[in-house]
Amino acid sequence: MLSILRGFLILTAFLMLGDITVELFALPISSGVAGMLLLTFWLLLRRRLSHDLGAASQPLIGMLALLIMPGVVGIFFQADEFSGQWLTIFIALILGTLLSSLTTLWLMQRLVATPRERPHE
Repeated sequence: MLSILRGFLILTAFLMLGDITVELFALPISSGVAGMLLLTFWLLLRRRLSHDLGAASQPLIGMLALLIMPGVVGIFFQADEFSGQWLTIFIALILGTLLSSLTTLWLMQRLVATPRERPHE
């Protein structure tokens, strides 16, 4: 349980670092996105995932669709603002989804340890 709390503290710290970065440099992205980018760079530098961070993030993966849902629903309330730009939005959504999926797959392959095969006895 303590491990999960430390992991959530790490995630919260990166969210706060993202907020500081967005405010400091007046970036046009959300603090959550900036925090996740900073976390990604940190993990790439360390080349491993700590047990605490893994324990805290594993349950969140199952709820990922729920975390995305509010933004998707919000688009429908502003549909008039996007009239005439649907093709651009569609292409951006497809490319963004593909790139984020490929990045996630690449990071998981690099950071998650795979069990080694045992020699046949």
